[in-house]
Amino acid sequence: MKYQRPKGTNDIIPGEAEKWQQIEKIARQVFQKYRYQEIRTPIFESFEVFSRTSGETSDIVTKEMYDFYDKGNRHITLRPEGTAGVVRAYVENKLYGPEIQRPFKTYYMGPMFRYERPQSGRLRQFHQIGVEAFGVDSPALDVEVIAMAMNLLSDLGIQHVKLALNTLGDQPSRQAYHQALVDYLTPYQAELSEDSQIRLQKNPLRVLDSKDQHDQEIVANAPQIVDYLTPEAQMHFDAVQQLLKDLGIDFEIDSTMVRGLDYYNHTIFEIMSDSKAFGGKWTTVCAGGRYNGLVEQLGGPEVPGIGFGLGVERLLLILEAEKYQAWQNNPLDVYVVGIGNETNAATLKLVQAIRQAGFSADRDYLQRKPKGQFKTASRLAAKYTLTVGESELSSQTAKLKQMSSGVEKTVKLAAIFADFAAVCQQFK
Repeated sequence: MKYQRPKGTNDIIPGEAEKWQQIEKIARQVFQKYRYQEIRTPIFESFEVFSRTSGETSDIVTKEMYDFYDKGNRHITLRPEGTAGVVRAYVENKLYGPEIQRPFKTYYMGPMFRYERPQSGRLRQFHQIGVEAFGVDSPALDVEVIAMAMNLLSDLGIQHVKLALNTLGDQPSRQAYHQALVDYLTPYQAELSEDSQIRLQKNPLRVLDSKDQHDQEIVANAPQIVDYLTPEAQMHFDAVQQLLKDLGIDFEIDSTMVRGLDYYNHTIFEIMSDSKAFGGKWTTVCAGGRYNGLVEQLGGPEVPGIGFGLGVERLLLILEAEKYQAWQNNPLDVYVVGIGNETNAATLKLVQAIRQAGFSADRDYLQRKPKGQFKTASRLAAKYTLTVGESELSSQTAKLKQMSSGVEKTVKLAAIFADFAAVCQQFK
């Protein structure tokens, strides 16, 4: 039997994993500048954590969640997105306490799971990097979160992007818009897709997010929520736009954007790329928004929140398509060459000492002849070779060669064991 990875998943093998590590490293550096700290939540949660927050009519809940009953008959879900689990942890661990600074800023990285048709950049196990900020309802925080997302993409080397912006308003705005949308869509009810007919009854706003082509034609002339905003919601949205302008961040208003999860309100945004990876078609690589009320849904106090998530697989597709040149390899500092079986213990001690001195080191384990070992050192682009043979063992020395210059020096083994960094200074 031939075993294969499950459909919609990928193996991240050596050579590729280093690219993931670099993306994660850059993300951590950006988040640290903005004073965000890491949180790690379980990969699976109670089903209700996502069904209650994401919305019973969302595609995630109705079609895409991996859920099952465990041996204790508990309804469990593999997390389809990061926010709900972070909110659950925020509430359960009382991270809203008076001693905790507001806004409470956190970020996460890890795998998510959705059962959908696998395609390029969209897998059943995919990976997200996301941030969440709790406790402040200021438009300035909305803009800071957006600016951080733009900063992150820029630091990753993704330059040609556009920011799409919309608002879903406050609760009174949503109620007024809900009725206007129902009035508009009801005459088209029979023409809507089966999913949208159900959503019209339960959550008409979700019809705007339909992928059905005829649904999209119908909603093209639907009322826009910006025409139903309360004065308070309008002020919030106006302030977000002005602050973005103040920071020199260009944006477009997309009044049809609603996002795929029910918990959003007020500011929502998507950052899109027209990379060759997507055939030049504008495709979302990072998205998020404000979700005031979500903390209360999971049993917490009335605490506002905002955040974003981005898919690592899509980032990699863009970087590969743009022939990103800044991938960091795994450099080898020293390759230790042993000549003769009697050098086995000495070379093992040397690579260990060099590693403990803070350098990367490797040696031969296949009992190859010196020529084969030197070829390996060259193929691995080692900065130095350190050669030990019978004569070197007798004199307690080794030959250290700087590969870039070809300069070779005889050094004492005792000096290597004592301070290899000082030994390397001879080549400066």
